[in-house]
Amino acid sequence: MSLIKRLGIPVIGGALTIAAATVSHFEGRSNEAYLDPVGIPTICDGHTQGVQLGQTLSNDECDKLLAGDLGDAFDAVDQHVDVVLPPTRRAALASFTYNVGEDALMRSTLLRKLNAGDVVGACNELRRWVYAGGRKLAGLVRRRKAERELCLIGTEQGTLIAGQPAGGGS
Repeated sequence: MSLIKRLGIPVIGGALTIAAATVSHFEGRSNEAYLDPVGIPTICDGHTQGVQLGQTLSNDECDKLLAGDLGDAFDAVDQHVDVVLPPTRRAALASFTYNVGEDALMRSTLLRKLNAGDVVGACNELRRWVYAGGRKLAGLVRRRKAERELCLIGTEQGTLIAGQPAGGGS
């Protein structure tokens, strides 16, 4: 069974629904500010901008931050990707960008490969983005695996990951 199925991440629906489920699953929610694994003050679903330790936010405030941060991630993807993306691939890239930021997306080999038409190569680049603070983090390995699965849906690689025969299956 694929990781995205085991995690209950929906693959039917719009890119926003898919990305929100992916981000929420991997970021988790904390209404109180904390230091992430590399020491960055973080709150809610991975929000870092302007966060101070000791800060507390309501679920409604966290929902608004998530919506805004996801909107920024989608804007970055839409601005820098020159090819048409199916919803699952767009969601995977938005989740990735939410986590690493627009600057990292812009400088990435992933983006260059995607814009050159190498979808499988671009999706496979996600596996390289598993380090934070110079350490390989198990949570990032799992997240990138799920993002890669989402990214590959609709490619021959994607059907093999999902356990269907190459060519689509039923």
